[in-house]
Amino acid sequence: MEMDADERETVTAMMLSALGNESRLRIYKLLVRAGFDGLNVGDIQERLKIPASTLSHHIATLRHAGLVIQRREGRGILVSAGYETMANLITYLTEECCADVEGWGA
Repeated sequence: MEMDADERETVTAMMLSALGNESRLRIYKLLVRAGFDGLNVGDIQERLKIPASTLSHHIATLRHAGLVIQRREGRGILVSAGYETMANLITYLTEECCADVEGWGA
């Protein structure tokens, strides 16, 4: 489903807001570095020294913003970065770069 400009700005603002917290940014960067397989929630907690309840809240916020994907694997929960969403966010932020500068753009 295609979003109109207002919807796209709303979604982008929600993503940036989710990343605007230091702990969530650290979680997201860790997941981006981990690759498509992601990491077990316990591994994230151990690496970043974040209490389980706090980590759960941060992951839920990132998931709600569409930035991470959470899935059950056996008894564990794996979390991975939503790379397509990340690429769309970067594209949105850069697609109009210098559009109003004379001599740049289309």
